[in-house]
Amino acid sequence: MPDLLLELFSEEIPARMQRKAAEDLKSLVTNALVEAGLPYEGAKAFATPRRLALHVAGVPAGSAATREERKGPRVGSPEKAVEGFLRGAGLSLVEEASIHSDPKKGEFYVAVIEKPGRPAIDIIAEFMPGILRNFPWPKSMRWGSTSTRWVRPLHSIIATFGPETEDPDVVPFEFDGIQAGKTTRGHRFLANESFAVRRFDDYATGLEKHKVVLDADRRKEIILNDAKDRALALGLDLVEDPGLLEEVAGLVEWPVVLTGSFDADFLTIPDECIQLTIRVNQKCFVLKNPNTGRLANRFALVSNLVAEDDGKMIVAGNEKVIRARLSDARFFWDTDLKSRLSNNLPKLDDVKFHEKLGSVGERVKRLIALSAEFAPLVGADETKAKRAAELAKADLVSHMVFEFPELQGLMGRYYATAQGEDASVATAIEEHYKPQGPSDSVPTDAVAVAVALAEKLDLLAGFWAIDEKPTGSKDPYALRRAALGIIRIVLENNLRLSLRDIFLRHDSLIALQQHLSGTVYTSYKTEDNAGNRVDLLGLTLDGLDDALAVELLTSGNGCLSDEEPNIEYRQSSEVLAKELLSFLADRLKVHLKDEGARHDLIDAIFALDGQDDLLMVVRRVEALGKFVSSDDGVNLLAGYKRAVNILKAEEKKDAAPVAGKPHADHFQEQAEIDLAAAIDTARAEAADAVKAEDFEGAMEALSRLRAPVDRFFEDILVNADDPVLRMNRLQLLAEIRDATHVVADFSKVAG
Repeated sequence: MPDLLLELFSEEIPARMQRKAAEDLKSLVTNALVEAGLPYEGAKAFATPRRLALHVAGVPAGSAATREERKGPRVGSPEKAVEGFLRGAGLSLVEEASIHSDPKKGEFYVAVIEKPGRPAIDIIAEFMPGILRNFPWPKSMRWGSTSTRWVRPLHSIIATFGPETEDPDVVPFEFDGIQAGKTTRGHRFLANESFAVRRFDDYATGLEKHKVVLDADRRKEIILNDAKDRALALGLDLVEDPGLLEEVAGLVEWPVVLTGSFDADFLTIPDECIQLTIRVNQKCFVLKNPNTGRLANRFALVSNLVAEDDGKMIVAGNEKVIRARLSDARFFWDTDLKSRLSNNLPKLDDVKFHEKLGSVGERVKRLIALSAEFAPLVGADETKAKRAAELAKADLVSHMVFEFPELQGLMGRYYATAQGEDASVATAIEEHYKPQGPSDSVPTDAVAVAVALAEKLDLLAGFWAIDEKPTGSKDPYALRRAALGIIRIVLENNLRLSLRDIFLRHDSLIALQQHLSGTVYTSYKTEDNAGNRVDLLGLTLDGLDDALAVELLTSGNGCLSDEEPNIEYRQSSEVLAKELLSFLADRLKVHLKDEGARHDLIDAIFALDGQDDLLMVVRRVEALGKFVSSDDGVNLLAGYKRAVNILKAEEKKDAAPVAGKPHADHFQEQAEIDLAAAIDTARAEAADAVKAEDFEGAMEALSRLRAPVDRFFEDILVNADDPVLRMNRLQLLAEIRDATHVVADFSKVAG
């Protein structure tokens, strides 16, 4: 079967656009082939800095003829309905349609649309100009007098089609005055001559001869292996950087790896600063000493040509630029060290975090308060947690982070360490942003854990309070990532936390800060009956630093005592806490999905009141999963659902829930007596087990209900004629429902 070869040859395509552009070309062309009735066997796209290429194998030589019968309106229908039918069917006269008769529907028009098969090369020539004209580049440009847009000026197009055993034909189409042909050019500097190609095999081979490696993944492999070899020859190791490797592979068509050096004096700068400086400014890889693990004063660069002097001038040019950039980095580092981190704190008041959530300085005050709340819960020293929270954002206004925002937190740790801060405080400054993704590690130091939880909870609760929640695929403030971060920190550190109480505390802090508007709060008082300082929700503020509490209470966001408030009521903190717990439950489902946990089991646990301890929720889910997969669990679940369905029917009929306890005097059958006794025993044992956090024991207690429940439904007629007896038996079914809810809401469990 014939193959299709396409190449779009242009000026340099930005590296970040190449891979997606190649996949877009593949998708657009193959979709058009399939829509035209030309199924293919396989397709692969390629990209270099100067070309996009596509090879589609096994394309039919032509499309098959088709015949379609299209049903139209009834004979005698309004004229406009008939005209519309004729237009859609491609007919000019109603006489061209046939009339079919149906015993029920009467006579109606039918158009027979026959399409003859067409040569594939003609179909391709027809759809290619449209694909190129509407190609989805993120950014495009016009050049010369043309109105056509492309990412960079387009020079030539290859489009050949034909079987392997014959010379392929050129697909006859034109785009922006460029006629498709079978000629391309080699490397801009090393082999800048044109050459003709026929099909993919000699195209790829011809490019190789003309110093072009077509496959981006192969270019990456060449760069990585050559860089490792050159580092090894120097007794060093390459610091691998997948993102940089992807980028430089898109900058060269014929990769040549060279190595250079910089002054060893620059090694006094933190390694991360050196690596980022060299990476961002010169797209070079750094090398490290395997004995010390620290960077060496060497780097590897990737050139796009083979130089006559073995690359000496290229290396010298890169060394000159790197020297200048590292001098800047050293200036930033030295300047930042001259000022203590704490001296940066006033500057944070001038940095806006969010219009409705105030400045970064105000956010730091919330982090201090929240970190103090978390500290005893995670086993951290409260003083250190508050100090770490105080300094956590101080590096944001440093020279180094201003130049390289990626280093926030890390530079704070370096500065804190150099200035004699406690090691746990320095660690927390760096790690409070973690985890920043599924592959990132979570903090384990107790102080870092406290501040990291405060950081993420402040994001969630703060943006929830101002109604800036994630919607669909949009999450501009990375709140889903923050929620997953809280979940991972809690679970991987085996932490016991009541998140609801902390959400309420945070909402109070937000309410008392002057830049928040539109949240629901009424007036609040300064003291309760016991003499404790309280906020408008009655939550004690005694856990806060005295100066901070006074500042929050007098910040101008509300009024004291019985004065009227100056912010409008919008929603209660209880509602906010409930919504946030629901959001965390959804994120927990995502987190546990890979571990095989069922969504319905998570819902069954969260449906119970007061479930805000994520660690206990997960342990309950695990125990419930084992139970419902056992024979006892399956049968008890079936009995539960049968009982609930009967109750629902009766409650709907009577428009009232079945309430009250069954009376032992009304039991007439042994199965009733046995079930009532079994429920009392199982409920008490399950409650005790849950209280002791023995969730498997609670499930085991419920499992003993299986036999009496089965026997009850076998021997007992619930809907007895005697209304007293019927109600008593319905109340017994309600007892089954209530007993199981000690462990989980079984109505949420599928099956």
